[in-house]
Amino acid sequence: MQRRTFIATGLAAAMPGVLSAQASGFGNWVAGFRSRARAAGITDRTFNAAFANVRYLPDSIERDRNQAEFVKPLGEYMSTAASDTRVQNGRAMVRQYGNLLNRIEATYGVPPHIVVAIWGMESNYGQRRGDVPLISTLATLAYDGRRGRFFEQQLIAALGILQRGDVAPQNMTGSWAGAMGHTQFIPTSYQAYAVDFTGDGRRDIWADDPSDALASTAAYLRRFNWRQGQPWGIEVLLPRGFDYNQSSGRSMASWNQLGVRGVDGRAVPNYGNASLITPTGAGGPSFLIFANYTTISRYNNAQAYIIGVGHLGDRIRGMGPLRTAWPNGERGLRRAERIELQQRLTAAGFSTGGVDGKIGPNSMAAIRAYQRSQGLPADGYASVSLLQRLR
Repeated sequence: MQRRTFIATGLAAAMPGVLSAQASGFGNWVAGFRSRARAAGITDRTFNAAFANVRYLPDSIERDRNQAEFVKPLGEYMSTAASDTRVQNGRAMVRQYGNLLNRIEATYGVPPHIVVAIWGMESNYGQRRGDVPLISTLATLAYDGRRGRFFEQQLIAALGILQRGDVAPQNMTGSWAGAMGHTQFIPTSYQAYAVDFTGDGRRDIWADDPSDALASTAAYLRRFNWRQGQPWGIEVLLPRGFDYNQSSGRSMASWNQLGVRGVDGRAVPNYGNASLITPTGAGGPSFLIFANYTTISRYNNAQAYIIGVGHLGDRIRGMGPLRTAWPNGERGLRRAERIELQQRLTAAGFSTGGVDGKIGPNSMAAIRAYQRSQGLPADGYASVSLLQRLR
């Protein structure tokens, strides 16, 4: 069925049937929202300009309700996140915008390769900034109600951006979910952290010139305690028989005593306390991660994204591919599978302390105990093969 959109004016008569009812309801919601926007400091002039051509966007509803759970194999994800083409283009961006990136680093302490890596991950270096009318999609999602409070908060913030004059309504575009510009800020994050690096009086993250967007990204990371001179993480090699129970934060001296080494076989330099992660279990790469890993997570908390940004940045900086290959086809468990895993572990005598589909410390401890009982590497990784073994 062809998707259609509906202009707010005259929505009630737009089409018959279910979509007409949705459109009519949307028009009524917009009328009621005006008073809430006014109470938040939005003037009628701003509101009228922003909503002059607002549309109900069924596609935004469909996408919000049908977001696929992330289960893509991490190796497949990383092959795109840090592809040779993306690495080459990232290096080209560092050369093209070297002076700008150096000034950003001098101001915020965030190195060019990290800023450019986020740019590459978020919009392919500005090639995919999103062309959905932002007020329309945010109003549609706020009206829908599934996450209405969140999207109404974003809509009011977006109206505040327009009222400040940072962008004209017709140029305020983004993704279906309301993320904007070169590095995909949501409106509330933009309000709190975006900067006018060019000094023209506007924080313009939409323009072809990426200056404000890249500086805003660095300002955001700085706000969440980016540590200058510290890596996000380092790929390491673990000694035979390594005890994965010792994965929490330790000093570098402690990791060296445990026999953890860089992929070059040398002791890892002392960048501060670190924790160990094995994203695909004992069969894949292992990383010591530092405080900057957590800082990147404030941008997007998905482990795949954080590693993607970190590794892409390393490649842009000139480092080579990972020493240990990602296991072929290894993917994360779906929520239903995680619940089943917890149920089966508990039934087998390895209590996970509850069944909620979240693989936390209790579940990891249960997995390790089961793995040891089976003579497997006790890495605590909730894998498809582990679930199959329990079936």
